[in-house]
Amino acid sequence: MSHPPESLYLPKVAVLDRVVDEIAEVKTFYWHFEDPAEQAAFKRFRPGQFAQVSIFGVGEFPASLPPSPTEDETFFTIRRVGSCTEALHALKPGDRFGVRGPYGNGFPMEEYEGRNLVFVAGGIGLIPLRSCIIYAMAHRERYGRIQIFYGARTPRDLMYLPDLKRWEQAAGIECYLTVDRPDETWRGHVGVVGSLFRKPDVRMAVENTTAFVCGPPIMFRFVIQDLKGMGFEDRHIVSTLERYMKCGVGKCGHCCIGVAYVCVDGPVFTYEQIRKLGEEI
Repeated sequence: MSHPPESLYLPKVAVLDRVVDEIAEVKTFYWHFEDPAEQAAFKRFRPGQFAQVSIFGVGEFPASLPPSPTEDETFFTIRRVGSCTEALHALKPGDRFGVRGPYGNGFPMEEYEGRNLVFVAGGIGLIPLRSCIIYAMAHRERYGRIQIFYGARTPRDLMYLPDLKRWEQAAGIECYLTVDRPDETWRGHVGVVGSLFRKPDVRMAVENTTAFVCGPPIMFRFVIQDLKGMGFEDRHIVSTLERYMKCGVGKCGHCCIGVAYVCVDGPVFTYEQIRKLGEEI
């Protein structure tokens, strides 16, 4: 007698290891699967993919995967915005929750080999781009110049501070930071993230370059204008679309945009694809 296939919607049990505060209302949750075999299988995810996180008895929500598959630990970085994320923020080390995935297309990092990489992030937009940055640094010999431009509202809103410090000091990486509103401790650049492109010491490559952009809608629109003004083609600008992805496997239709399902056709799209979908970010 054959057994029915395991449900696509059945989460695997994960155990919370530790929690790290990032910025206001945002925490990073380190975890592992209860079953070591599930942990090994999950580690084959690609940068830019996502997972569905279940809080038992509360609900489920989609979450970016900020770790790189080249790193040992798995984690989510989650902003508290509703009942499910509120419940996750209330968990303690040792508590259990559910994870399904990984889902989505991810960034095709192998297609970018030999190209320069420019990462532009605003605020928590650094979360989905972190995986690509760490991956590219782990395979540094495969890529050309790597430039990181990151901005936040205030110094207290800068994500992943230990990573930012490492990137600023890493050989072969150019990392530029800015804030909109400095405090008395800030000694760096002041202005929106696009203003970093015009700094006298910045020389951005356009030829043979892929630009990754993620951040609030207004930041995205202005950065796209800046990049296109420099000569970037739409097909060489990539981003991720955030939508409520309920099933994660293209069945429920909640994330449908035109002819595309963000959960399976995305969440990574080129700006050329985004425009064809008629999507406004």
